[in-house]
Amino acid sequence: MDPKNFEMLSKVEAEHFWFVARNELIVGLIDKFFPGARRFLEIGCGNGAVLSAVARSRDWERLVGSELHPSGLAYARQRMPTGVEFVQMDARNIPAVGVFDLTGAFDVIEHIADDEGVLRGMRAATRTGGGIIIAVPQHPWLWSHADDIAYHQRRYRRGELEAKLRHNGFEVLFSTSYTSVLLPLMIVSRLKSRGKGGNDDIEREFTLDPRINGPLTAVLRAEVRLTLAGWRWPAGGSRVVVARAV
Repeated sequence: MDPKNFEMLSKVEAEHFWFVARNELIVGLIDKFFPGARRFLEIGCGNGAVLSAVARSRDWERLVGSELHPSGLAYARQRMPTGVEFVQMDARNIPAVGVFDLTGAFDVIEHIADDEGVLRGMRAATRTGGGIIIAVPQHPWLWSHADDIAYHQRRYRRGELEAKLRHNGFEVLFSTSYTSVLLPLMIVSRLKSRGKGGNDDIEREFTLDPRINGPLTAVLRAEVRLTLAGWRWPAGGSRVVVARAV
């Protein structure tokens, strides 16, 4: 992503419906599938929105956030309790072997041409029997100007991420779409943005009137509760996959 967007995102992540509900989903999946994990590495932690939620969820032995852009790490450090480690790192070159109980990348690997190279590195950094959670944008037919601005390499087809995880040393435990209930609204938004230029569309999307943001937050939180209860959604703006290192 454009490093200039870190400042804008840092102002909205704590309240915006998409980030709030996604954090609850990720933390819930960690608690459900990896209750014993004590060492966690997040690839592409950005401003630290997810890492901050993970840090509050339990007592961790070691928490590490990595990011290519130092401007993101500066915002992340302000959010974190003491003891959280940060490293500026290219996700294709992770200098760790068998260190972590759990690794995660949340809307990160779609930015990288060699996404399987990242998955191989994450497998090497994860101990055998440990876990990985990945979130990515889904459905190539949803491609819009928002993907161009975000420097996305791809939106994933259903089953594509699961196949790549299996090919690189993981066993898939759980996979589902995310932002499924709100998919019709997302389709309308993406169709309206096609053919436009500039960053204004992205800023408008992330700067919502509280009268709109509140109901959308409630809807997505309800979706998250159903997902954590075991519901698997067939379609949605994103896909979240949980896997075990084998």
